[in-house]
Amino acid sequence: MKKTEKALTLLRALEKIYPTAHCALNYQNPWQLLVATILSAQCTDKRVNIVTETLFKKFPGPEQMAAATQDQVEELIRSTGFFRNKAKNLIRCAEQLLIHHQGQVPADIDALVALNGVGRKTANVVLGNAYQIPGMVVDTHVKRLAKRFGWTKSDSPEQIESELSRLLPEEEWTQCSHTLIAHGRACCKAPTPYCSSCPIVDLCPRKGVDKSR
Repeated sequence: MKKTEKALTLLRALEKIYPTAHCALNYQNPWQLLVATILSAQCTDKRVNIVTETLFKKFPGPEQMAAATQDQVEELIRSTGFFRNKAKNLIRCAEQLLIHHQGQVPADIDALVALNGVGRKTANVVLGNAYQIPGMVVDTHVKRLAKRFGWTKSDSPEQIESELSRLLPEEEWTQCSHTLIAHGRACCKAPTPYCSSCPIVDLCPRKGVDKSR
């Protein structure tokens, strides 16, 4: 069986286990998803959702965010961590959207990564979930599982994104990320995976690594 066929077989098995895997961030439009994803760096989605409930009432769009002061934004996002840098990036990002994109979040990865606080992970989250444009999101869970599954040997998120994008058909990219994240949170944990209770252990190259759980 070819590498892509093996990867898809494993992915299909995971999709049966996590049929409702989806973006866990709450949002109603591309702007809200962009902000929430920026805030999610080094922070749980649960905490971000609590914070954005208030944040989006105060700053519903880039116009309001661009007019905010650093102190105003910091106060609302403090509990997400790295709040000073995140506040600075959110305000500047909003300004850039108004100046260069008529206040709209662009549906283009190069335009997205040119914004303050936006890397390829954030850009792919926005593309895949707000615009239904395939994007391979490589977060800590995807990176860990891709290495354990033998899909990559790299530690570089950019290289892993490139390799997974070549390995899997484009239409699989967005949902693959959601599915791997769900399995990473539930079972294939760091530093030790729960192999003994893993429902797809027979498909995994690392099967049996952990016999204790």
